[in-house]
Amino acid sequence: MSKNKLAKFAEMATYPHVFQPESLPSNEDIFPLKGHWHSDFFHNDHPITLELGCGRGEYTVELARRFPDKNFIGVDIKGARMWTGATESLREGLPNVAFLRTRIEFIAHFFDTDEVSEIWLTFSDPQMKMPTKRLTSSYFLQRYRSFLCDGGRIHVKTDSHFLYTYTDALLKENHLLPLCATTDLYSDETAATLPPDIYSLLHIRTYYEEQWLSRGIPIKFLSFALPHDGELREPDIEIEMDSYRSYARNKRSSLTTSR
Repeated sequence: MSKNKLAKFAEMATYPHVFQPESLPSNEDIFPLKGHWHSDFFHNDHPITLELGCGRGEYTVELARRFPDKNFIGVDIKGARMWTGATESLREGLPNVAFLRTRIEFIAHFFDTDEVSEIWLTFSDPQMKMPTKRLTSSYFLQRYRSFLCDGGRIHVKTDSHFLYTYTDALLKENHLLPLCATTDLYSDETAATLPPDIYSLLHIRTYYEEQWLSRGIPIKFLSFALPHDGELREPDIEIEMDSYRSYARNKRSSLTTSR
């Protein structure tokens, strides 16, 4: 680990709004703020929104700036990246922001029933070879149900045609109607049809999102409500793989489809 990363970890350990559990949680572990985020940290009853896989925290911080009547928590395992948003929000004195460093598969250990109102998934890894690791899979949606309010919203913003197609198919398989769905978020035609609360978020663009746009890759967006009831099933569908893997690598995948 580089000295720069170690310095960032050490600095974040002093931040009052950053939580970095020293070990991975087990079924017996009880995170102190689980069920108490409103009363013991935010000291209000405003709705809580999570950004899962927040990276540098740009989206979390900008949402907090625009919506002071809501609370926002950025979650990621990459602490060195998270440092950027954590530091910026601390310097600005934003009272409605927190950051949690953990793996998303353990997210249910940190929040209690109905404690979260919304989830943002911004440019998640599409996990084309590993269905259970996709953050919109039934595997993860079932975990979100343990702490998301009944009918709470999930917003998916992605460059990945694969992840968009997969998520859209999963919604159809489970008879979940999207509140908003577009394969080109920033087109004039799309902007004219977006709900006002979504339209107001159009110009929150992260560093990596700008890179996708500069390459001519349209941004896809899905928003849907997740009810507590009903069995969740995986779609039986073959999906064409994305022809790229990341901004830094132009190598094309040798695979063509995946379930």
